[in-house]
Amino acid sequence: MDLMQRTLIEKAETVHQLTEEELAALLSASDAETELAAAADRVRCATVGDEVHLRGLIEFSSYCRQNCLYCGLRRDNQKAQRYRLTRPEIVALAEKAKAAGYPTVVMQSGEDAWFTAERLADIVREVKRLGLTVTLSVGERTTDEYRVLREAGTDRFLLRIETTDREIYERLDPGMSFGNRLRCLTDLKKLGYEVGTGCLVGLPGQTVESLARDILFFQKIDADMVGIGPLVPNGDTPLGNEPPGDMRLVRRMVSAIRLLLPEANIPATTAMETLQPGARELMLRSGANVMMPNVTEGEARQKYALYPGKACVADTPEHCRACMEGRIRAMGRTVGKGAGGRRHIA
Repeated sequence: MDLMQRTLIEKAETVHQLTEEELAALLSASDAETELAAAADRVRCATVGDEVHLRGLIEFSSYCRQNCLYCGLRRDNQKAQRYRLTRPEIVALAEKAKAAGYPTVVMQSGEDAWFTAERLADIVREVKRLGLTVTLSVGERTTDEYRVLREAGTDRFLLRIETTDREIYERLDPGMSFGNRLRCLTDLKKLGYEVGTGCLVGLPGQTVESLARDILFFQKIDADMVGIGPLVPNGDTPLGNEPPGDMRLVRRMVSAIRLLLPEANIPATTAMETLQPGARELMLRSGANVMMPNVTEGEARQKYALYPGKACVADTPEHCRACMEGRIRAMGRTVGKGAGGRRHIA
């Protein structure tokens, strides 16, 4: 690691600001990766502490109206196995998540138009009666729909931008509008949600400069949670023959995000573990502080196939919970108590 890289890391750690050029330089610096991660881990410890927050993930529908070129749930994938859980099934999973000790559930689906805002609001109200914090990840909706869901009690909403490069976005997400994606994120902030977003690493045409702009975008909108995922090619999609995302670059992204958004919740994701066993621990040592074990059961757990080879897909929810807690404790970290919302540091 040279003097310039060390200076940039020190700047990021102390003032949490870098220019696009400086960020790109650090994202390109594989020889500075260990020091970058160590700085991010120090900031993580100082701002959000040693707790790792667990969110119980409920994947309740694999139907999707969108046709994103990288996603196994895309509308035109004839090999995708479609399912849609019923309201009682979703609530039952939330009850089991609570019994297993999860204070938060993340209810995630493709963009399934059958689940209108009113139907989702009814489910949210039932889950909220259990005393759980509710995060939704159901894609693009109108302002009024987001308002209905917020008024029903939804606390958080996850909507990844995937890339802030408009050309890449609209090429890989045909029929979708980059401007509408921005509108959705703006609406969510205005309505008082805790807002999660993020990007994919490894998209065709992506550069470290565009990834640097992604991070600056997350900082600009003051994202409460930022989820980074490597591209995991799915053979049933148009990007099936692309190389997977570079996990070392993913790690540098996680670290840089922690340095520039010190208060944010940052997950160590299943996609990371899918490409590199042990990646969750690596990311938790590089700035991450959240994990989202899957509490979906039965055939649905197998059928929510965003990408092939999904880590832990054969595990039971009970095994997942015990495994995650054991891994966290083995690192000398603790399992978070309470909802684990974003901490605002004065």
